[in-house]
Amino acid sequence: MTEKKLNVTSEIGDLKKVLLHRPGKEVENLTPDLLERLLFDDIPYLKKARKEHDNFANVLEDNGVEVYYLEKLAAEAIQEPSVREKFVDQFLDEANVISERERHSLKKYFSDMDEKELIDTLMAGIRKKDLNDYERISLYDLVNQDYPFVLDPLPNLYFTRDPFATIGNGITLNHMKTETRNRETIFAEYIFDYHPEFKDADIPKFFDRYDNTSIEGGDELILSDEVLAFGISHRTDSASIEKAARKIFAENQPFETILAIQIPPKRAFMHLDTVLTMVDKDKFTIHAEIEGPLKVFSITKNGDGSIQISKEKNTLEEILKKYLGLDDVTLIRCAGGDQIAGGREQWNDGSNTLAISPGEVVVYERNYVSNRILKEHGIKTHVISGSELVRGRGGPRCMSMPLYREDLK
Repeated sequence: MTEKKLNVTSEIGDLKKVLLHRPGKEVENLTPDLLERLLFDDIPYLKKARKEHDNFANVLEDNGVEVYYLEKLAAEAIQEPSVREKFVDQFLDEANVISERERHSLKKYFSDMDEKELIDTLMAGIRKKDLNDYERISLYDLVNQDYPFVLDPLPNLYFTRDPFATIGNGITLNHMKTETRNRETIFAEYIFDYHPEFKDADIPKFFDRYDNTSIEGGDELILSDEVLAFGISHRTDSASIEKAARKIFAENQPFETILAIQIPPKRAFMHLDTVLTMVDKDKFTIHAEIEGPLKVFSITKNGDGSIQISKEKNTLEEILKKYLGLDDVTLIRCAGGDQIAGGREQWNDGSNTLAISPGEVVVYERNYVSNRILKEHGIKTHVISGSELVRGRGGPRCMSMPLYREDLK
């Protein structure tokens, strides 16, 4: 039997392999003028952010999780000269580098770099001043001479949850909502197409980055080996969910129902996993504002292979009980639902937890009210510092892409 390279059939099964990205120099290429464009609200201090991220990785490793790094896998995927050349050309195309003179200058700049340095450089972004041999005489350069970058940095990369998502033994290779983040998915594309560990593994693809609608991994939750949940959000289109559902059902994955949950289009509610995460078989963290009237749709497969879409007419709690076959569900409100503490801790991802086994999660230290309430509900918490990491608006689940979880018994 062929070894499964990917296996994620729940949010809470024992975590065995995970993909991270250690924050790099892309964070130091953030400026106040670029924050909105690059989807940040503040500028993390890289030295401290790396220390916090290393601690996060250490907590995972200390609990039996094998940590893979995006930058290392991407570098290993482009070792072949022809693959490296194809990768660079594609990256420059998608970065809208249209001047042949500029492309030539960039390729010359890359020529002495090994693959790891090349990947780190592309992630960090390239400032115009780095290209000393490029004479700026085109109309485009003269008009845009005050913009400091030839290639924009990719500071959101340490949120590895979003560019692709593991579902069952396959993936959605995502089309991100913003042009700023869509180049992030190139790294995953080359990892799964060319990395020795994955290229021959026959990994199903349930969505493709070349599609024209968007979907992001923070809106994809695996509630059980039969039920998935997708968020219809500011970042994920309903059309994408339907496309993914058709492919998941066609690939004969174990999942029988997909719940599409529409969440408010607020910055603090960026993805479904910022307002809802699973911490145990019958327990969920939740932001109180989504307990009210919600639009929830169920998608199921008919016997002839077509799909059936139905509007659910119940509370989220009752819907979860119904589809997970539970007599009771506990919704643990962020900061207990307190208006002030809840709003503050929700902004700092108090509802965004990473389960490493049933009833055992990684959380940010700063969300102390929510953490205390989790403990009161019998949840074991591994507390990490995240004062710099959270400036990018993401928590422990956002910063991790599980590659392998043990199936729940």
